[in-house]
Amino acid sequence: MSNQNKLKTFTKGLLIENPLLVLSIGLCSSLGVTTSVFNGFGMGISMTFVLLMSEIVISIFKKLIPQAIRLPVFIIIIAAFTTIVQMVLQAYVPALYSALGVFLPLIVVNCIIMGRVEAFASKNSIGDSVLDALGMGVGYTIVMVAISLIRELFGAGTLMAGTALKIEIIPEVYRIGLLNSAPGGFIVFGIIGAIVQFTKRKNK
Repeated sequence: MSNQNKLKTFTKGLLIENPLLVLSIGLCSSLGVTTSVFNGFGMGISMTFVLLMSEIVISIFKKLIPQAIRLPVFIIIIAAFTTIVQMVLQAYVPALYSALGVFLPLIVVNCIIMGRVEAFASKNSIGDSVLDALGMGVGYTIVMVAISLIRELFGAGTLMAGTALKIEIIPEVYRIGLLNSAPGGFIVFGIIGAIVQFTKRKNK
């Protein structure tokens, strides 16, 4: 694969095929944990790690995995790396582990990971799979942080809640409490998605 194609493989996950804004998959976690930047970033990094390691392993052993059982094998591989993430967070970042709650183990069945390992890693080289995973992971993380930033800042009036760096910026009387709820998550996601689609159409 040429350098141009490698760059395209990496960058497509940032905007062209962004898993959240364009493909609209993996929305449960994006709306469930993005009430603070700390949570959104933590989920983004966790997802990126699981996606990267899963794509690497599946790309390496793709020819040894029988076609008839490939999906169960993929799930087992993804589950193994998800468990590693859970154990690391529980041991070293318990606050994040508690905040992510049920959404952390649900990484196993996240459509983003299953979709990429099936559509890309099982058909491409290790190097290309790494680029694909990093691109999708970074794109996912950027959107997660963006949604979290808006919801936390305008909904709770703070930044970096859940950490020692927490600061209060907006007084309670000026906060938009709706943004802390599930409908608020949909509203913010919709606004960001609309801006991205408008920008893409304008640049065509």
